[in-house]
Amino acid sequence: MRSVRSFRQFRHVFQRQECNYSFSLVKCQKILIDTGYRVTDNANIDKLSSLKFIVSRTLSTDAAKVSVGDVNGGGPYVEYERRIAAGELVDGDSFQVGTLRELQRLYDELVESADACKLDRYTASDKSGRSRWLWSRLMPQSWYSPIKGLYLYGGVGTGKTMLMDLFFDQLPVNWRKKRIHFHDFMLNVHSRLQRHKGVADPLEVVAGEISDEAILLCLDEFMVTDVADALILNRLFRHLFNNGVILVATSNRAPDNLYERGLQRDLFLPFIATLKERCVAHEIGSAVDYRKMTSAQQGFYFVGKESSSLLKQKFQELIGEQKACPQEVEVVMGRTLQVPLGANGCAYFPFEELCDKPLGAADYFGLSNNFHTLALEGVPIFGLHNRTAAYRFVTLVDVIYENRARLLCTAEGSPLDLFDRIVTIADAQQMAPRTSTRSRKNDDSDLCVDNELGFAKERTISRLTEMNSKEYLEQHAAMLAEKQLSEEASITNAVQA
Repeated sequence: MRSVRSFRQFRHVFQRQECNYSFSLVKCQKILIDTGYRVTDNANIDKLSSLKFIVSRTLSTDAAKVSVGDVNGGGPYVEYERRIAAGELVDGDSFQVGTLRELQRLYDELVESADACKLDRYTASDKSGRSRWLWSRLMPQSWYSPIKGLYLYGGVGTGKTMLMDLFFDQLPVNWRKKRIHFHDFMLNVHSRLQRHKGVADPLEVVAGEISDEAILLCLDEFMVTDVADALILNRLFRHLFNNGVILVATSNRAPDNLYERGLQRDLFLPFIATLKERCVAHEIGSAVDYRKMTSAQQGFYFVGKESSSLLKQKFQELIGEQKACPQEVEVVMGRTLQVPLGANGCAYFPFEELCDKPLGAADYFGLSNNFHTLALEGVPIFGLHNRTAAYRFVTLVDVIYENRARLLCTAEGSPLDLFDRIVTIADAQQMAPRTSTRSRKNDDSDLCVDNELGFAKERTISRLTEMNSKEYLEQHAAMLAEKQLSEEASITNAVQA
């Protein structure tokens, strides 16, 4: 068993290195041209190759002073130094260094207690979730992991996701681990609950399945806005923690501020207490938004209603000679989504079709699984009158960003202008009160005071800015080129076989 495990680890590392460094520049140039990014000389290609598909936007000069000997020979610190030496990361600020120390501490504890935490997937139980539930009825048992998890929170663009990914990528390949966006995680939970209808406690079955697959669970963008999610999180994570699950999460909100002013929040409060008990909460105090430090350019974000023809022109350029036509794509739990126009991995939607209809994260994930580029026409200024559409747009941008997809859109204003009328309760209280002699402006009447949306808007503005930067578009083009090379290699291997 040990030799098999070693072989699998070697094969994983070899494939990963081959994927990162065996990149055909000729193929890359063709893909960049086909997808709309103009390559004018070999210098641009050389620059793209040096990126190695990694977005450089974080960490700090102080971390470069940490020696390899201080980190037990492995982990996030060592990988950080390697990436600095290779030119894959740029320096950031001291706040992120403190976060990196917390991640290194957790990494070291996990390595030392891997057996006690039952992280090795090759020694995991073969019982299915439902069998595990039946067995637990006969032989009740629970145990907390000896290691506490980590809950990272802070402002938008401070590098939370990048730091968690840096940590996750250094974990041994044979460990039971999973990294997933919180939206996607909750969709998966609801899908599993549907499959286990009729069981006395389906949440315990679902928790058993999840913990069988992953003892170390990394959730990105932990944000609770849905009352259905809020009501099940406490029982779900109580079962998960009883099964020894270790949680690493990122969020814009401190634990005590999760689901603030939400419906039936009193039923959600026990989850916050459990979260604080099983995770070390660490704030990234940086005020720097690294996404906005990219090489800003117009990209594919067009302001003004008259830009509709330009959007359609760009869409046609991207699909090439293929003819766009209506399509139907499958999302979760047997649902389908109608695509007005789609071709060559690109989909075209009027804003109303995606954000004014009762759609959600499941539909957007299904869309991203089938299309790498989305053209969205007519994003409006958000306010009280279209608050629901604003929530859907925020979720849509989250899903597009998580999948590193490309967004083309026309909008009534800049990303900052779109959310100018969305404010938090604290922001609203600081606004100057109207006097009896002051007329009420139209903008004031459409002001939307919404805490969750008020916090989420900063993330959306930040992501829209980055998604239209030169670096992001280069990375997207490289990802497409890598995917096409992989597909061609698979076809070649199949033919040779």
